[in-house]
Parts: sequence; structure tokens; C-alpha cells
Amino acid sequence: MPLQNRVTPLGDIVAVPQRGMFTGNRGIIHDPATRTLLKRRWSTRAWITCVCEFRGWRREVMARQSWTELFFLDEVTALAAGHRPCFFCRRDDANRFRAAWVEGNAVPTPRAKEMDDVLHGERLDGRVKRLHALRESVERLPDGAMVHAGGEAFVIAGGRALRWSFDGYRPADMPTGEVQLITPPSTLRALRAGYRPVLHPSAKTTSS
Repeated sequence: MPLQNRVTPLGDIVAVPQRGMFTGNRGIIHDPATRTLLKRRWSTRAWITCVCEFRGWRREVMARQSWTELFFLDEVTALAAGHRPCFFCRRDDANRFRAAWVEGNAVPTPRAKEMDDVLHGERLDGRVKRLHALRESVERLPDGAMVHAGGEAFVIAGGRALRWSFDGYRPADMPTGEVQLITPPSTLRALRAGYRPVLHPSAKTTSS
């Protein structure tokens, strides 16, 4: 039976068989005795995205009183949920993300904690995901931006919209009607400034 540790673009943590391309955490939010989640969904503002393999280290998922291993379809999903690259296992990516953050948001180079504080205000509305008004047409969004429409999540890639699922992406019409931005605005500006997150291979297949 799958553990409850798979993350949607809206930041929900659910139990499905698929694991995804990236792991990450929000601190300790599980009981190792039962390997189930606690009521809280974060215990630190440092929501990070990590590689699944690093220096040959192996962890038994949710088995210790340590950070709770979460899994994402791809980096785009993690960014939409409000995570950022880890400065330990993904230092080069984290530095590229920070450089794009500086350019896109027109701010001095921040510490990781300063980015976390900004993201924390943008990713949550109380206990639920904060969605943001879309102040431009969907077609003008940068690659890797995610939007919400009709109860579903879509990524923009190569000028096309792709519908998100735990299995990957499927071709879709460009969302219309009430469309809201899932990706935190500060992260969106980093994408616009040139940060290129990792997309699941299905996005390239459906865009070709």
C-alpha cells in the first residue's frame, strides 16, 4: 500500500503508487511508528526539492524521526507547490534559481531563509494553497508556469498547455474562463528571468 507522501501542484500530499522524479521535504510531519502523516503539513518554512539519489545515500521512507520524504512528478510540480531547489544536494540548480530570482524580482541576492519567507506568504492561504490572480494571458506565461482551471492543473511548455497528472502530462486546450496562477509569483518571475526547471519526459513527448 503506498504511503501518503506524493505531492500535487496544489501542495496536497496524497497516497498514490507513482513516485516521481524528485524528492524533498517540509520538515518532520510524520509518525515513524505508523509511517503516517501528522495533522500538520509543514514544520519548517524551508520547503525544498531534492534529487532522489545523492552520494549513494539510502533512506527508508518515513521510517525515522527525521525529515519526511515527499515525492514530486517533476521539478515544475514542486515549484508550483511552493518548494525551491535544495542548496545541499542541488547546489548548482539552487544557485541558478537564486540568480534568476534576483533578476526577476529585482532584489539583492537573498539568503535561502529570505526566499523561504517570501514563498511562505505566497504558497499558503491559511491551511490551503494560495492561488493567485492571473494578470496576463495564459499564452504569455513562461515555460514551467502552472495554472489552475476547471478543477485541474496545467503546465505551459513550448507555448502549449499540458494537463498534469501523477502519470505525466497530456495535451490539452489552452485553459480559458477562470484561470488562476498556481506557481508562486516570485517563482514565476524567476522562470521569466530564465530559470529552467526539470519537466517530466511526457511533456516533451506530448509537445513534439
